[in-house]
Amino acid sequence: MKSVFVVLVACCLSAGAYAQNEGGANATLDAAQMDALKKDKEKSDKDIADAKASTKASTWMDRAKTYQNIAGQYIRVDSAAATTAYEAYKKVIELDKDKKGGPGRLAKEAEEALKGQALYGAFMQQGVAKFQNKNYADAMKAMSMAGEINPKDTLAPLYTAIAAQQVKDNATAKTQLEKYMAGGGKDASIYGSLAMLYSADNEVDKALATLDKGIAIAPGNKDLANEKINIMLRTNRMDEAIAGMKAMVEKDPNNVQNLVNLSIIYNNIADKSKTEIKKLESETKKSGNAGKQLADAKGILETYNGEVTRLSGMIKKQPKNAAELKRQLADVQKRATEQKATIAQLEADAKAAAANASASADSEKRLAELKSKYEQDKKQEKDYLKKALAIDANNYDANFNMGVFYFNEAVEMKNTVDRMDMAEYSKNGKELDGKVCGKFKQALPFFTKAKSIKEEDIVTENLTNTQNILKQYEEKKVTCIDATE
Repeated sequence: MKSVFVVLVACCLSAGAYAQNEGGANATLDAAQMDALKKDKEKSDKDIADAKASTKASTWMDRAKTYQNIAGQYIRVDSAAATTAYEAYKKVIELDKDKKGGPGRLAKEAEEALKGQALYGAFMQQGVAKFQNKNYADAMKAMSMAGEINPKDTLAPLYTAIAAQQVKDNATAKTQLEKYMAGGGKDASIYGSLAMLYSADNEVDKALATLDKGIAIAPGNKDLANEKINIMLRTNRMDEAIAGMKAMVEKDPNNVQNLVNLSIIYNNIADKSKTEIKKLESETKKSGNAGKQLADAKGILETYNGEVTRLSGMIKKQPKNAAELKRQLADVQKRATEQKATIAQLEADAKAAAANASASADSEKRLAELKSKYEQDKKQEKDYLKKALAIDANNYDANFNMGVFYFNEAVEMKNTVDRMDMAEYSKNGKELDGKVCGKFKQALPFFTKAKSIKEEDIVTENLTNTQNILKQYEEKKVTCIDATE
């Protein structure tokens, strides 16, 4: 999912409304106007420094308008002009009172200006300039002020959020993106960005709620749907993820994306089971091998002991070869001693395995359950992909994922063939090789279809890989056995 920073950069580059007017046919007029503003600025600065003039509301009103113009048109004259204008308007309100102590004419004008589009634009211009100069902290302050001036605006909180992220102020970033949403912002990627911020701070419920709002705006947005799935899987909310997606499928059975997303959930769950299966298989194998390893080690020791008896007898019978026979005897005796140490260690391992027999039995039971669940989840994955393709045979994701499904099945089968010894292969290997080839062949049309729908590197790579594998089987004269469902 795109970060909000990327979005902001795009906004900054296209922020024509706040771009400075530089160059072009009106360059001479532009320079003259800027010189005039510079003179107005110098006069205002001089008036404010004057003790008498600085007590007049009119002096501060002139200053506010001067600096507002600078910020809105020629920010390079003073990069903090909007802030100066804002403070000047506040001063007008403070100084201009009517006879009853209420706001005077200038004060009322200043109050309107503080809520006006001109001052909003001035702060946005100031903020963009600060942002482009990588002064993110000041950019955040300026854009935040623009948002306060126009609470219904969505651009200012968006800019403020990104600036906040650059200074690692995620709390402000979240608050501003919430304002963006409250103001009616419709960019789905922004909802995804806010959800990512919530997720990073372990505010899972808020992240999911935000994604749901984004999905409601853009039902076909795959990034939002996938992020929701990822969060649920990462936080071990498997049942909730499945229940939620099934409810969506039931509500809209012809929504292909929901079916694909549900298949992805089952794929992720199956992958987690597979990881645990491998771990348990390794532990069970170690436990089961302890007794056999001990028996084998004792057999080896018996062989060594027999050899010691034989060589000792030969030394007496063949005195001429005694030196060589004694060397051989010493070597065998050394190996026998080492073997006794190995047996002692294996006996300790076997004892520990026996003590953990109950745990081992539990592991084997758990392993059986996991394998059963894995098969069920993989079946669900395939079934939902088939349903998606039945509705839309031209859906890229469904075709690509089905290709991956069959390809991975083929890889698993091939691993079984590769682990066979010569005796096993001569008995069943050739037939299984044909089935492996058939399974790769089953993946081929789905990758081909996906590539015809959308050109992406990943599908091109998978298609080419599958074609090369099938070519190798053809060169080895392996007959592909058509895979069955």
